Amino acid sequence: MKNKAILPLGILIVTGAAIALSGCQTKHQQAAAAPPPAAVSVVTLQAEDVPIYQEYAAQTFARDMVEVRGRVTGNVEKRLFQVGSDVRAGDPLYLLDLRPYQASVDKARGDLKQSEASEEFARQQVALLQAEADLAQARANLLKARQDVDRLTPLVTQDAAPQQDLDNATAALRANEANVKAREANVQQIKLSTKAQLDTSRAQIVSNNALVRTAELNLEYATIRAPISGRIGDSLVQVGGLVNPASPQPLTTIVPLNPIWVRFKLSESEYFEYKRRKALTGSANIPLQLVLADGTIHPEKGKIENTVNQVDSKTGTLELQATFPNPQGNILPGQFGRVRVSIEDRRNALLVPQRAVTDLQGLQSVLTVGPDDKVLARGISTGERVGDRWIVLQGVKEGDRVIVEGLQKVRPGTPVRTEPYVARQATQKAPVL
Repeated sequence: MKNKAILPLGILIVTGAAIALSGCQTKHQQAAAAPPPAAVSVVTLQAEDVPIYQEYAAQTFARDMVEVRGRVTGNVEKRLFQVGSDVRAGDPLYLLDLRPYQASVDKARGDLKQSEASEEFARQQVALLQAEADLAQARANLLKARQDVDRLTPLVTQDAAPQQDLDNATAALRANEANVKAREANVQQIKLSTKAQLDTSRAQIVSNNALVRTAELNLEYATIRAPISGRIGDSLVQVGGLVNPASPQPLTTIVPLNPIWVRFKLSESEYFEYKRRKALTGSANIPLQLVLADGTIHPEKGKIENTVNQVDSKTGTLELQATFPNPQGNILPGQFGRVRVSIEDRRNALLVPQRAVTDLQGLQSVLTVGPDDKVLARGISTGERVGDRWIVLQGVKEGDRVIVEGLQKVRPGTPVRTEPYVARQATQKAPVL
């Protein structure tokens, strides 16, 4: 009977021990099955001062595009540029047939030499010197004739000399007097003629100098050069083609790319706000940013150069024109983009990355990490976008830790393991506002 009583008690002891062991194993398995806290990347909010921008649709254009045309007629012998290359002012672009223009230069120079020789001959006054010498000889003969008359007159009176000799001397005197007058008239005429020839020769030299310069210019124009620096377009006249200054078609075009011009439009109210902003800052030019069509931001800051002189009555907008440095020539005329104009400097703003914000049916929220490293959901209200971040107006405060990466792995109330968020290095993009 004792053995029958002991057996059930032993069974109970063994069964209890088994149950206890089973309970310990279950708790251990449950503990082993619990996942570790999820790792998330967070940013700690800090107040900062940020500029606020307004964006406007814009298009680039070339202010001083130049059509390259020939100034003289001729056939193209060489094209000296690559289409789409950058050229500098003065670079040769086309070479025309130089031979006819070189011949014109040679002829003009020969005519100039001839006129210079004529001027030199007139300046030497050889004919005038000869005429003056003849006049001096005639005056000497006249003097001798007078002396003969004066000598013979008393002799004839005293019958010491024949009357015939006095008559001959008197006739010779009259002849020499007439000869002197003729020589004097000839000298005066030659003086006037020499002066006229000298003036004519000098005028011809001036004219021939102009002809030489014109011929030399035409020879220079036969080498067509870039009038400005910029990027050159396609050649519309090929080698062998005829260049005519009167042709309506240009040879090619050159557009300056640095700086690049941008036009955009403001409404009347926006224009007044821009003027007010300009007056408040006291700056002559508010810095601008240019956002390209692919979303990249042009690295150079721009400035407004001028505005058109009237508002478009159809659209109620006013066009502004700005310039942006473009040293690499990456931006071309005709491209579309957006111009960002600074409208405000926001002080002590809290910003969160856009990827941290969840928008559900117009309600925005973020997940934050509390002091106990557990996830909390916060409803927020956002303002403007600055780069790839939102300005948060309410819902969070400075020092809050906002989850940026790992949102899909957590939910409110779950514990997490945090690490600082590091933005990926990527091409600078501008947000679409």
